[in-house]
Amino acid sequence: NRQGPDSGPSYRSEIFFTSPTQERIARAYVDQLTKANVFKSPIVTRIESLKDFYPAEDYHQDYLIHHPGQPYIMFNDLPKIDALKRVYPQLYRPTPVALDAAR
Repeated sequence: NRQGPDSGPSYRSEIFFTSPTQERIARAYVDQLTKANVFKSPIVTRIESLKDFYPAEDYHQDYLIHHPGQPYIMFNDLPKIDALKRVYPQLYRPTPVALDAAR
């Protein structure tokens, strides 16, 4: 129940599946990671059927683009983007795909 500096049930890790195949793959992957002892602690990610989906409020959309100087972004997200550029340069795109542009 944690995501960066935030904690509580709203921040728990969860995989939502929409088909039996997705559920099987998710459970198999968690099992594979568990058997390989990839993490010191048990994997607590929930795997549940997707019932409803509601888009986040507009002020949450494209948050990094609109708030690049926000401390959460600077300390949690920007280092991950730098790592992506370094480790997987072929997957990095310098111009982000923004929800604003898709509307």
